[in-house]
Amino acid sequence: MVAYIDVLFWFASLYILPIWGLMWFMPTHERTKQLMNNEWLFLTPLLTAYVLAVIPNLADLLIALSSDMPTPDLVADLFSTREIALVAWLHFLAFDTLAGKMTWSRLMKAEKPIQITMPILFLSMMVAPLGYLLGQYVTRDLINPVTEPIAA
Repeated sequence: MVAYIDVLFWFASLYILPIWGLMWFMPTHERTKQLMNNEWLFLTPLLTAYVLAVIPNLADLLIALSSDMPTPDLVADLFSTREIALVAWLHFLAFDTLAGKMTWSRLMKAEKPIQITMPILFLSMMVAPLGYLLGQYVTRDLINPVTEPIAA
């Protein structure tokens, strides 16, 4: 029997690929804009998987993270179980995708070409804080962060 951990892991991991593919290869396409302008549409499945993974482990997480000052050893020990590793993975996927969306929005508003957007968004998927930082840097001429949707 396939464990729920495996189902949630593979569902979430595969679910985000088309989303990132649209941002990488078709950043200015109308469908990409429609998807990216609706966070609920692309984040809800990831958040649902996250909730399904967190609820059975919530007590362990809260006790482990609130009873002692977190240390590298405590975090390593906490993540040594498949259940908590799944929670962390889903957390990464959701927040990397949200940071990627924010970076994509800035890049589109700044009208950066695909030769600039694709590598930055790829970096955002792999290591979101670095991709986000680079996206902020190349769009530094924008004074305000993107708050309005990109026109379809």
